[in-house]
Amino acid sequence: MQGDRDHVIDWTKRMSDHIAAALLVYTGLHIFVTMQALNGHHGSILPYFGLVFLVAAIIPACRLFEKRWERLAASGESDGELRRLFNRDLVVLWLAAIGLPLVITALVKGVLALL
Repeated sequence: MQGDRDHVIDWTKRMSDHIAAALLVYTGLHIFVTMQALNGHHGSILPYFGLVFLVAAIIPACRLFEKRWERLAASGESDGELRRLFNRDLVVLWLAAIGLPLVITALVKGVLALL
């Protein structure tokens, strides 16, 4: 029986899985939080276009994140170094996925309050 030492971690796939989940959380938060905040404001379709734009705008950033991990996984870095970088990037990814919808909604509410 082979031990865990022989198990090779596919860092690219792990990061890709986290990115996919973070995109779902990001999109869900945008839909729920932003639409709740804009409920009843001006009856315009513009917030929906803004929502689509914000979701579409994050996709290239996530793709760059995936490409970074493709390069890092192929770089020959030690498993310990990749684990450290992976954990750091996970914190950044999840803070952005959860924080950006909340920050953007707060900014939108601030702008609407000024109008």
